[in-house]
Amino acid sequence: MGLISNGTTLLDAGSLSVSAGAMTLLSTVTASSGDSTITFASSINSTYKEYIFKFIDVHLSANARLLVNFRDGSTDYDATKTTTFFEAYHYESDSSLSVGYVTDYDLAQSTGAHTLAYIGNGNDEASSGTLHLYDPASTTFVKNFMSVASCYHGSDLALQAHSGGYCNVTAAIDGVQFSANTGTIDAGVFKMYGVS
Repeated sequence: MGLISNGTTLLDAGSLSVSAGAMTLLSTVTASSGDSTITFASSINSTYKEYIFKFIDVHLSANARLLVNFRDGSTDYDATKTTTFFEAYHYESDSSLSVGYVTDYDLAQSTGAHTLAYIGNGNDEASSGTLHLYDPASTTFVKNFMSVASCYHGSDLALQAHSGGYCNVTAAIDGVQFSANTGTIDAGVFKMYGVS
């Protein structure tokens, strides 16, 4: 069945083809007990305008935050960033719920690591999410990024974390590094895709 307006066929069954961006898996890193960082130090270049990082079942050694930082051509992961962070949460006991901006997790022209998720360290507590990095090879514009993560918080609550911002540098971003603000990354799978 087609879409018809004023007697004119606008779309006919099978005549519309929408091409979605194809994702190419570039790298997979599986965390083992005691990793201080998970690093993607190659294959981030002008080949793709968007890179997607997936972190799956990330478990930390402490009640801690999963962080990300970016390398801008040097050897350090310290690109200057301005970021935002907001969250929604709901306790298992149904005692409290909230949606709000978290000023403690945002950055203003900082080289520090950016918060992606807050994760408990109980045996079954973990987080999974996605980070998008746009046009990292640009030497004209800032490099935008955004993330969404689903977390099992150490206070027995479901937490949905939304964050984003930009690397305020004209140098290309050529590396991405994940870490914890305290303790280590004990488990999890990290994947990097290029989007064509």
